Amino acid sequence: MAPAGDLLAACLAAGAGPRESAEAVGRSLDGPVAERLRQVAAELRLGGEPALVWPRLAALPGAEGLARCMERAGISGVPAVESASRIAAELRAEQARAAITWARRAGVLVTLPLAACFLPAFLTLGVAPVLIGLAGELLGRN
Repeated sequence: MAPAGDLLAACLAAGAGPRESAEAVGRSLDGPVAERLRQVAAELRLGGEPALVWPRLAALPGAEGLARCMERAGISGVPAVESASRIAAELRAEQARAAITWARRAGVLVTLPLAACFLPAFLTLGVAPVLIGLAGELLGRN
């Protein structure tokens, strides 16, 4: 969603309207975001109301803010460049946080197989001889 937001902001900055921006970005990307943008652009081209059409984009995860921004721009004509850029930056930051969280989780999960291998070895080679020695001493003294 972040690349789509960046591209929408770039199109808006170049002077395109919300419908033209959605159409251009929808043609330049692949995936569900591009498909939804193409659908929104087609409905707007056929005379659809922005207040009814843009919420379809908002159904995608992470697209609510961008859809509201584009809807406002389509209804009132308010420039959406700054808000679209801000929303795209927020989406990128959220992706970075999610990637860091995933990487940390992967680091923890990688240690589980190591623990499964090293814990029995530690018990067998480190703790068991000490316990056997102590048991032998205790049993030998009685």
